[in-house]
Amino acid sequence: MPEAAPASPAPSTSTSTSTTAPSTSPSPSPSPRIDTTRPHPARLYDWYLGGKDNYPVDEELGRKLLAVAPGIPLAARQNRAFMHRSTRWLAERGVRQYLDIGTGIPTEPNLHRIAQESVPGARVVYCDNDPIVLAHAGALLDSTPEGAVDFVQADARDTDTILEQAARTLDFGEPVALSLIALLHFISDEDGARELVERLVAALAPGSYLTLSNLTADFAPEDMANGVTGFYKSGAMTMELRDRARFGAFFAGLELVEPGVVVLEDWHPELGEVVPVGEGTFSSGYAATARKP
Repeated sequence: MPEAAPASPAPSTSTSTSTTAPSTSPSPSPSPRIDTTRPHPARLYDWYLGGKDNYPVDEELGRKLLAVAPGIPLAARQNRAFMHRSTRWLAERGVRQYLDIGTGIPTEPNLHRIAQESVPGARVVYCDNDPIVLAHAGALLDSTPEGAVDFVQADARDTDTILEQAARTLDFGEPVALSLIALLHFISDEDGARELVERLVAALAPGSYLTLSNLTADFAPEDMANGVTGFYKSGAMTMELRDRARFGAFFAGLELVEPGVVVLEDWHPELGEVVPVGEGTFSSGYAATARKP
């Protein structure tokens, strides 16, 4: 969201869609619920990945960002590949429940497909606040007969609503894998990023996992980082490029699994697709998974 589909500046209303929800057309069409006058992170992410579920306002900002940081599509693909590998790592260890916040517009294979390859009975709840993601409910909710998949439309900061609606599918008395991939760089520290993570982790049972990724400027030229944050701000969005220490602070009180906090391409590359850093590009973000004791 995936991956990429983070919280937008203003919280939206919330709805829950079950596995029986009908599939709707994947093509975006303007509606009162979809704000096409300003860019949205989920649709920008889709544009970076070459998708068609975005609007001219998203493409306009995307092209401005590529002019100062041409490696952004690489970062989107790296986050997507990390989601695949981290989900596979969790599923291979028998994790049966997943809460993915900041889902983004679906791109196959989705998280539930990876999880249910190893654990057919896995139960997954997706959450995003862009109505265009809800339009893809058919693709997101295509569960195995043994498992279950649900979708909650809510802002990432509305943790009470997310947890309440996710509890229709997930048993929070048992371990849950919480995924916030490519989400937190859209929420500043001042806007409560740490508190958001703490509230969600507090609701998880011992033995649960937290998986995060966050873009960083640690390896980027200063003018490039300033250009990226400036253009996102011009689109009324936050871009919090955290360094390694600030990213690692999200895991306070948790047990980091090997290899700990690393750049995206270095997290268990043996588990699947890796999008390497090529000539003229550099590592774009940090990733880690941790267990709640």
